[in-house]
Amino acid sequence: MKYLALMVALLATAPAMAQDRMTLLLDWFVNPDHGPIIVAQELGYFKDAGLEVEIVAPADPSDPPKMVAAGQADLAISYQPQLHMQIEGGLPLRRVGTLVATPLNCLLVLKDGPIKSSADLKGRKVGFSVAGVEEALLSAILGQHGMSLDDIELVSVNWSLSPSLMSGQVDAVIGAYRNFELNQMEIEGVPGHCFFIEEEGIPAYDELIYVANPATMNADVIRRFLFATERATQYIVNHPEESWEIFAGTSTELRDELNAKAWVDTVPRFALRPSALDHARYTRFEAFLKGSGMIEEVTPVSGLALDLSAE
Repeated sequence: MKYLALMVALLATAPAMAQDRMTLLLDWFVNPDHGPIIVAQELGYFKDAGLEVEIVAPADPSDPPKMVAAGQADLAISYQPQLHMQIEGGLPLRRVGTLVATPLNCLLVLKDGPIKSSADLKGRKVGFSVAGVEEALLSAILGQHGMSLDDIELVSVNWSLSPSLMSGQVDAVIGAYRNFELNQMEIEGVPGHCFFIEEEGIPAYDELIYVANPATMNADVIRRFLFATERATQYIVNHPEESWEIFAGTSTELRDELNAKAWVDTVPRFALRPSALDHARYTRFEAFLKGSGMIEEVTPVSGLALDLSAE
């Protein structure tokens, strides 16, 4: 209640406030995953919160967390699995909010292909884009069936996930998004099937999160940003068709069949409470990475994520 009262007071006084400027680095080019951010911008929710938000798409998707760590931006969109490893690697980052609150990643195969369950991966070629985390995910999936990475052939396909699968270059891919690649394959007339990783022995996690440098961040500005995106998420859930028109109206490139289908599949996965922190979720995934050998030391939740609404 204290947090809500603060936000109401901020909104009530917003017209008289100076606009605080902040920079948000996206994880990729604008797409339906970023719905609450774009809708908040278009409906003036950032302005209501006394914010002027510059939204920047990166040239290299690996750059945003590094730039925030270096103090070159206020916030970046990143991924919970990568955050654990970035902090292990010494980057001064903390999760301060959630954008997409469920995994989007899946193990993607051809719907009519020979792989009917993850047990059928033995001896198959599996494509991937990002080394490290995706190998840990695959190891856990294979481990359910008494297999290891030695039982498959890993193939780096860069970001060409669904094309490499449709062309027969690989038999499966890890790292495909169920709201994008699955729809892309349907549109191309080559139906795919997703094995959802949270149903394949992987702890559930937040796919997309907001990260900040705890030493340089402005907690008040971030709270207002999260409140604005929470308002936008509520609008999207209440008005999915109208919000799609608002979102797609920002660029002609967004008005296509793939983005329209992805929008429908993404809406239920937006974090309804972006500032809320599930401590157990971060503890479980940290333990998973430690058990898989991807990290050497266990970092407590306080060293991974912050709950700014509780401060």
